Amino acid sequence: MKEILNINYDSRYVDICNLDMYLPDVEKPCPVFIYFHGGGLESGSKELSNELKSITNNNIAIVSVEYHKYPNAKYPDFILDAAKAIEFIFKYNEEKQVFSDYFIGGSSAGAYIAMMLYFNPSYLKSYGIDLSKITGWFFNSGQPTVHFNVLKEKGLDPRLVRIDEAAPIYYIDKDIDLKKHAELMFVLAEEDVPGRLEETHLLINAMCRFNYDMSKVTLRVVPGCKHCGYKIQEIVVEFIQKAIFNKKYPNLIII
Repeated sequence: MKEILNINYDSRYVDICNLDMYLPDVEKPCPVFIYFHGGGLESGSKELSNELKSITNNNIAIVSVEYHKYPNAKYPDFILDAAKAIEFIFKYNEEKQVFSDYFIGGSSAGAYIAMMLYFNPSYLKSYGIDLSKITGWFFNSGQPTVHFNVLKEKGLDPRLVRIDEAAPIYYIDKDIDLKKHAELMFVLAEEDVPGRLEETHLLINAMCRFNYDMSKVTLRVVPGCKHCGYKIQEIVVEFIQKAIFNKKYPNLIII
């Protein structure tokens, strides 16, 4: 594994907007998983566990992104950072030609950020990113409604359930054709944050009603676990490998 650490992706914020690349020991282009960490938008860091780094053993690169957090951020700073980081990775790959497929995701707050990017494509479109080049999205216990710390920023009780422009589900009917090509995986714990599973079911049901391609959507509930209390590396690898297979053989029927 090759490590390239603390790469700045936005020169305006050299102390915050950095990312780490972990590349497998392969010479040909490989898939890349662009990962946003959790921590409630107020803690956590881009430093990866050894378990997540082990994804590279499967010839998959992983890029871990740091972003602005509370109290030194306001909505939507962290989402704008994420979009800028993805633009940087796309441009990096145009020069280096090291990545074959792009996968984007995160855990908890990082999954909320990734969901905002997926359901509201305007963030990535503003950087000229072709969404059809993103093969898959991985949402590990993200909040489909307004994130609890965004509610707190607005002076509201963070226990409230709100759907407005800061909620991924708010954009369920926007730019659907841009989103239909990608594979999606939602992962949650059986004993997740109160309401998180129900909100995710609401989101998926809404996607169905708005004619998303539900054959590309997977929900996995990890039994006997609390919020993010499980290892995701094997789930991520399985998801990426399956998505690439489906992309390569889109009309294959397995019996």
